[in-house]
Amino acid sequence: MRRLTGKGPVALLALLGAGVVLVAGFRPWVSGTVADAVLGGSRVEATGAEVAPGLSAIALAVAAAAVAVVAAGRVGRTVALVLWAGCLVVAGALTVRVLGDPSGALGPVAATRVGRTGTVEAVASATAMPWVALLGVLVAALALGCALVGARRWAGPSRRYEAPGTGEGHVAGRRGERVASDWDDLSEGRDPTDVGDDATT
Repeated sequence: MRRLTGKGPVALLALLGAGVVLVAGFRPWVSGTVADAVLGGSRVEATGAEVAPGLSAIALAVAAAAVAVVAAGRVGRTVALVLWAGCLVVAGALTVRVLGDPSGALGPVAATRVGRTGTVEAVASATAMPWVALLGVLVAALALGCALVGARRWAGPSRRYEAPGTGEGHVAGRRGERVASDWDDLSEGRDPTDVGDDATT
């Protein structure tokens, strides 16, 4: 379990889950017949993007939140975790709604295709794709759980591009005393390489 709580595995699991949801959203989710004067008894299919609007954007938001969690500092990580959890709740709710009432999900889509508002009566069933999307949500949720467990021991973002020094612009001297660094001298307009005219060579 400890291996799954590292930054790399968490990011990979989250991106995998979000990718599954994203791909599944472009596939047919519901299929059925519609009792309509224009459509007649024709068979109608609707994709996940049609019956669960916004699902693709939510999947992308999950991926972005996961990247932010592994790359940001403590405050940014907390915000990203909250966003991540919220997106998963919404994605799960959209998917379960379609699975619970595929006929009700297909009705508004069929009405839109004949230029109507509201819905039309439909008899439909769900394909395997909503279940695949739900699996992707669960994988992303597993990644979130691993992130919550492992985030406490993750290192913060790299400090390689920060000003040199051990803190507050100072470095430690030979006896541990705090002295100004060359970086501070340069910031204040002094050339640390200038030893003066009287310096010996």
